[in-house]
Amino acid sequence: MKFLFILLSTCGLLQRGVFGVEEITMSVTEEDFVTLHTGVKTNHQDGNIRWYYNDIRIAQITGNLIKTCKDVQCDEKFKDRLELDNQTGSLSITSIMTADAGHYKLKILGNPSSEKIFNVTVHDQKKTLPVKERETVTLCTGVVNQDDVMIWRFNDTFIAEINGYLNKTCTDVQSKDSDEGFRDRLTLDNQTGSLTITNIRNTDSGLYKLQINSSSCSIIRSFNVIVNETPAMDLIVRNKIAVVGAVILVLMVAVVFAVKRCSTVRRRSDLKKINMNLL
Repeated sequence: MKFLFILLSTCGLLQRGVFGVEEITMSVTEEDFVTLHTGVKTNHQDGNIRWYYNDIRIAQITGNLIKTCKDVQCDEKFKDRLELDNQTGSLSITSIMTADAGHYKLKILGNPSSEKIFNVTVHDQKKTLPVKERETVTLCTGVVNQDDVMIWRFNDTFIAEINGYLNKTCTDVQSKDSDEGFRDRLTLDNQTGSLTITNIRNTDSGLYKLQINSSSCSIIRSFNVIVNETPAMDLIVRNKIAVVGAVILVLMVAVVFAVKRCSTVRRRSDLKKINMNLL
């Protein structure tokens, strides 16, 4: 049996808004670690970066001074979940929630000044996937890969990567050191970056991480795959079915052989009768 575990995520659908303001549409899932990129390496001495959520200021960097949730109205839901990169001003939201969906506006004040809007949609999806041993499982990214870099890790160990149209899975050397059980059982889709695990085993249970990097944003998603042992009764039933199938096949072959033999004997008997009549 084959399972598809679809993970919706879209990063960096770019549109041009009013007065040339960049608008980026994003679709992520709950508990993702999301980073919104400014696209610049700024000199904080000369510039000022501000982030707004639904027109409420939530983060600001000026020179070497970084502040989050600057305004009094800043929603408490963002408390301790916002990170601002002191080199680029990029904003990271840890463990994003459905309530965090909305419009994130970036304002870069300086020479030159610029604005960017991120329209973020957050989906509520389960990230725990129970499966049975020996099944085939596909972890779908839900996106069509363009220039995105996608990296898969299992318990923080690299297992697969796609960069453009090039993809690779864990090498034999890495497999010997860490995940030998994955050897020859991983397939990476060239278009979507979806990861397929064939003949899944109990030792494949654990934390899988998908990292999607693009010029506009980055997404890190964690989810659990729980592989349950196939019950002994199921194995007995499967074995019985296999035995019954084999018996039926043998009987069918025997029947076909018997029919052909009877037909041959009958033809020979008819020929003898004809010859005797002629004599």
